[in-house]
Amino acid sequence: MSYIVDFKNVSTVGLETSSVSDALAGLRANEARYFLNKYKHEFTVVQASESQETIDYVNQILKEERNMDFAAKPLETSRFQVEHIKWAYVFYEDGLSVNVMYTVDDPKKRAVGFKLSEGMEVPKELEGKFKFARQRSKLAGTIRGSFFVIKGEY
Repeated sequence: MSYIVDFKNVSTVGLETSSVSDALAGLRANEARYFLNKYKHEFTVVQASESQETIDYVNQILKEERNMDFAAKPLETSRFQVEHIKWAYVFYEDGLSVNVMYTVDDPKKRAVGFKLSEGMEVPKELEGKFKFARQRSKLAGTIRGSFFVIKGEY
């Protein structure tokens, strides 16, 4: 079942098992606000159990590009295209959000982004491999984020 994320009334629906569910809900709402404001796109998520294809896609890129495999349990995903950019998101139980931004017509503008919810530790899979920039958000508190450029074709 899909859920349209409301950034005006932030809810932990679907994220209740996370130890940082409030911060993760804020992070998810922050993404929803971005897509509505920039692209007029409603950010919709589905339970991980209903979206194995999206999880497999993100995992394939992580594995092939950086030999990464996250131990945390995926809770929700989102996958869509706006303009010429394909997006895929996975929200994990530990508070991590991984997104793939894949432009259809420009191989130089493809990346994987990581965002850490406020209150979570840096996952061991990312520890020492990435520097994280901090961003303040009214919805999510302090978000720590990093990314890497995708070199392959997916």
